Amino acid sequence: MNSPHNRTFGRWCKRYISLSLLITVGIIVYILFFSDNSVSETYMYDRQIDSLNMAIRQAGDSLDYYRGLEERLNTDPSAMEQVVRENYHMQRPDEDVYVVE
Repeated sequence: MNSPHNRTFGRWCKRYISLSLLITVGIIVYILFFSDNSVSETYMYDRQIDSLNMAIRQAGDSLDYYRGLEERLNTDPSAMEQVVRENYHMQRPDEDVYVVE
């Protein structure tokens, strides 16, 4: 029943694996996979940070567009007329407006 291989494996385990090594490996495995700072949590947080940074860039682009539009509206009366006619479908008395959706 006890083959020579099992006896040598048992001796090897007693010689090279100590309780402190098992505890250290256990703590490392716990930190890597089960704690709040686990690898999967870190990956999830990195993806969330990337998506939030993309949303910030998009909001910044929209902000730049609307600031430029505000500047044009404050300085150029024809820009005001263009915005009003396009967005609110207003027309002059002598023209027809066709709205295509």
